[in-house]
Amino acid sequence: MSKADDAKNLIQQALDKALVSQQPLARKNVERLRRVHPGDTPQELIRRLDRYYLAGITASGGASGAAGVVPGAGIPTALADVMLFTEASVLYTLSLAEVHGMHPEDLERRKLLVLTVLLGDGAVKALDKVVGRTGPYWARRIVGAIPMSAINRANKVLGPRFITKYGTKQGVLVLSKQVPLGIGAALGAGGNHVFGRLTIKSARTVFGEPPSSWAGDDDAPDQ
Repeated sequence: MSKADDAKNLIQQALDKALVSQQPLARKNVERLRRVHPGDTPQELIRRLDRYYLAGITASGGASGAAGVVPGAGIPTALADVMLFTEASVLYTLSLAEVHGMHPEDLERRKLLVLTVLLGDGAVKALDKVVGRTGPYWARRIVGAIPMSAINRANKVLGPRFITKYGTKQGVLVLSKQVPLGIGAALGAGGNHVFGRLTIKSARTVFGEPPSSWAGDDDAPDQ
């Protein structure tokens, strides 16, 4: 198996693991932020999530650019960064879903929601073909309205696109070679920042406007 195939498998595993592990963390994340910032409206809390997300992925990108290989792991840091970026992006997307009052319990629906946010316009166009045009805000339909057969078809289309897009973002899959050790911290951090901005913009399109207020005291997070 080539290095490129190994990298693809690791990225796929990172996505699959994150889709399972980050769901409960997303719920706890939003609950914690609401306790710490009880005056935040949904929109304000989303802006807070945006800032935390960008800061986290920019820091990890800078670390991967400055180093060569993750100590003791035998994984090129550019690949490790893609895996960390994936985990952070899944947590961010699922946290947004919680703020919007969506709880994608089904793994395949959760996967399609994350892939749609991370792939942006390309994913929306693919959904239009698979499901049919239903308007600009896909998130709520993905979580509850699209038939499972269509969800599975869409995931089969978008899954490989995700691995290719994020596997090549720092050259992990290019020519089956590892990223040069001298890629530089600025390039790693800057690349992640750009991808993060695109993810936030895409999330706005997929989720639409947040609710103007929280559902009510009965739905407030447990203290």
